Amino acid sequence: MSQNELVNFTLDDGIALLTLNRPDKRNAMSDAMRAELVEHLLAIRTDRAIRALVITGSGKGFCAGGDIAGMKTRMEADPATVGFNGWERQQGVHYAASLLLNLPIPTVAAVNGSAAGLGADLALSCDFVVASEHAHFTWAYIARGLVPDGGGMYFLPRRVGLARAKALIFSGRRVNAEEALQLGIADRLCSADELLGSARAMADEMSSGSRTAIALTKSVINKSYEMSEHQVFAEGSKAQGICYTSEEHRRSVQAFLDRMKEAQQ
Repeated sequence: MSQNELVNFTLDDGIALLTLNRPDKRNAMSDAMRAELVEHLLAIRTDRAIRALVITGSGKGFCAGGDIAGMKTRMEADPATVGFNGWERQQGVHYAASLLLNLPIPTVAAVNGSAAGLGADLALSCDFVVASEHAHFTWAYIARGLVPDGGGMYFLPRRVGLARAKALIFSGRRVNAEEALQLGIADRLCSADELLGSARAMADEMSSGSRTAIALTKSVINKSYEMSEHQVFAEGSKAQGICYTSEEHRRSVQAFLDRMKEAQQ
């Protein structure tokens, strides 16, 4: 693992760890950092040795949001280019969020400090959120005349409900770790010293079953709010057909049959 990278990668016993590595900037998301994050996510997506992913931040923060230097550059740019350049940049932001959301393995955000704006959206792009006692979340886009652009308008209502999501986004107020747990923004709360261990334990727990079944279930359940029951049933039927042919299913059924046979003897 190189300490010069903007996103560090390690792998231990099938669980990958991505660490945002701009501690002096509270891991604010620059375009270069996002490019490294995408590169890692693309590699993780196709690596069969990886069964789960944990994302955290180095230093005292998880991710402080968008990079201020990038905002300053945008303010100084030719007004005729701002609109299209902004649209183009948004495609990169959304591509990274979509990659993380749709990874075919369980993902856990280990939030060690401030998760603001894009940082809060990044955490909610993961399947699960483990927060340390020092974690806090804010969606303060509107205070800067912006809309949540990192997935917050999609992820937050699914976590806390529509009215609460509006209240958190419109006010931009800070949510501490305990309230985050109560609202459903975080799934587990632990001490700072236990954060990575707790996140890793959750990743291990959530990835202990059939990789095939987990990937297929995630591919359906992530879209279930947008689908009718008939569409969910149809997608589930196709997924189950694949599961019937998987090695994990065949091994599990055979082991069950062997146990039944032994019990009858």
